[in-house]
Amino acid sequence: MKTYMLFAAMVLLTSCSAEQEPLPVEPLDILLIGGMLYSGDDAPPTPGDIGIVGDRIVAIGELAGRDAALTLDVSGLAVVPGFVDIHSHAVRDDLDDGIFRWPDAENLIRQGVTTIVGGPDGSSPLPVTDTFDALAAAPASVNFATFVGHGSIRGQVVGEDDRPATDEELELMREQVRLAMESGAFGLSSGLIYAPGRFAQTEEVVELAKVAGDYGGIYISHMREEGLAVLDSVAETIRIGEEGGLPTQITHHKIVGAPMWGSSAATLGLVDDAIARGVDVSIDQYPYTASSTSLTILFPGWSLDGGRSALLARMDDPAQRQRLRDDIVYNIEVDRGGDDPANVGIANCPHDNTINGLNLSQILRLQERNVSHENAAELLMELVYAGNCSAVFHAIDEEDVRSIMRHERTMIASDGGIEGPSERVPHPRNYGTFARVLGHYSRDEGVLPQYTAIHKMSMMPADRINLHDRGRLLTGAIADIAVIDLAEVIDRSTFELPHRYAQGVHHVFVNGQPVLLDGDMTGALPGRVLRSGDYR
Repeated sequence: MKTYMLFAAMVLLTSCSAEQEPLPVEPLDILLIGGMLYSGDDAPPTPGDIGIVGDRIVAIGELAGRDAALTLDVSGLAVVPGFVDIHSHAVRDDLDDGIFRWPDAENLIRQGVTTIVGGPDGSSPLPVTDTFDALAAAPASVNFATFVGHGSIRGQVVGEDDRPATDEELELMREQVRLAMESGAFGLSSGLIYAPGRFAQTEEVVELAKVAGDYGGIYISHMREEGLAVLDSVAETIRIGEEGGLPTQITHHKIVGAPMWGSSAATLGLVDDAIARGVDVSIDQYPYTASSTSLTILFPGWSLDGGRSALLARMDDPAQRQRLRDDIVYNIEVDRGGDDPANVGIANCPHDNTINGLNLSQILRLQERNVSHENAAELLMELVYAGNCSAVFHAIDEEDVRSIMRHERTMIASDGGIEGPSERVPHPRNYGTFARVLGHYSRDEGVLPQYTAIHKMSMMPADRINLHDRGRLLTGAIADIAVIDLAEVIDRSTFELPHRYAQGVHHVFVNGQPVLLDGDMTGALPGRVLRSGDYR
């Protein structure tokens, strides 16, 4: 609210000065006339115009009559800060994919996203400067920031084994976090459900989080468990922030598996209790009842000890294979399997893309095998043995999605990346997250006001990592701006047809340059690498 009051005061000051002396005669680069301005704060909009020179907003208020190289009448449209996706997989290990394959990031631009934050779930390139250098050499349409991944660091220092780090290894990991933070990372991410991060004790993560906190960073975590042990996992995430002395964030918060549906009331209660005692806890979320990750998410932790070669050896051993099958069956029943093989759909199987888009039940039928949990488990082992695949898992309840979305500390993030038409059948969150919240949940379902949704996509995530000149419409702020028809904005991507762009976004500006004009991509690639040191 303080930011909005400042914004309102600046608008009033601009109006008053206009009555006392003539407006400056210097021409603007871009002038947006007649829009409804959403400051980025959690407050209703005000009418007004915006003037841009270079990469900055230089004037807000009544600007009719000002000369500009480009003037756009945006009457009846919302002018909003460019959205900040604080959980993005746009940068992958393969530098020929993601942001490097589709640098125009059209799937994000058409939702109003102008900044992405990579390195989530404990996974990031090391050193982070490699990605910075690659993006400096080949810019994208969006800005890029990153976390450093605990799992990547542990894999490099400790390896894939299920054991505690030695004191010497812990100090080497601290040095890796220091190097990343000094290079420009915005915090430490963990993926404690994934190997090798899952093999770390809580105390190890606390020690590394302290280092990130020393540099003003945050801790953001894919928790150890989002199903049966979700309450313990939320408590651990809070503990790491509390003992580490830094802000902590539950990323893509969800409740997985029917046995735990409705538990968002308890998880949010834990968050509220922590905030009440002074812990800085926040949440991010994508607005869907399905998740997406590797098939090994259904494998028990013991089977992943030692890495892929050890896992394959276990699958070659009949006794261990039976034990593994039984554990996978259990996870199909109570966790991401949604108690039905049809709830697990293949998103991308590099070794056999003919099954992309098919669920486990469909694949079993094509193979003339009976559909059962046991056969689905066997199929999963076969697919992972052959090279692994990513999948979509339908195992989340709609009411938990809504409850988490309403919480005042929840922001919106895609957990997706940069996608374009391809042989993959990815989760629709890649194309629809932000438009879906604005259109379906906010406008159509009334889960939260549209100005609150905009706040959760812009100023809130920007402030979480101290991007104080982005995520807001203020004089002097960077001109990352989207112009949206809030009556028309909607996601069009579905689980069956994911490669469909959102609609309703008319114009998008990144660092003051138009990347979307009148609904058409301009081809401009003005995105910048953002480094935390510039914002401390």
